[in-house]
Amino acid sequence: MLRLRHCFLIVTLVGLVGCSQPDFTDTNGDGLYLEDLQSKWLVMNYWATWCGPCIAEIPELNELAKEEAARLSLVGINYDQPTGEEAVRQVNKMKIEFPVLMGDPSEAFQISVPLVLPTTFIFAPGGELIATLTGPQTQDSIKAVLQSR
Repeated sequence: MLRLRHCFLIVTLVGLVGCSQPDFTDTNGDGLYLEDLQSKWLVMNYWATWCGPCIAEIPELNELAKEEAARLSLVGINYDQPTGEEAVRQVNKMKIEFPVLMGDPSEAFQISVPLVLPTTFIFAPGGELIATLTGPQTQDSIKAVLQSR
């Protein structure tokens, strides 16, 4: 009986660990975990619908997210932080094809909310911030940072 109770406790604890809450949620309602985001390169882009340079760089970022999916994660952050259907509407308006986080992750990543848009933060695997890029980026400008490390 003691062994059975011990096994039940272990199974329960393992089940609880597997059911942890995600650290972030994107506009599709999908959960993202900090550990997963830090397992490869992370490109974090702050944008807004009223920002012309942001609008210009989105196609480049969409392509980068597709082409480099094996080695990097790309997430967007809407600077204005709308919620619910408005957040989804703005992502669709911008034609963003990569995850856009609900809420501001600046505290979790120990960065300051940018004062200039667009701003792109690049983190090495493991979570070290290695670059802060302001202004519109291209696939080439981001790949250059990745290759410099």
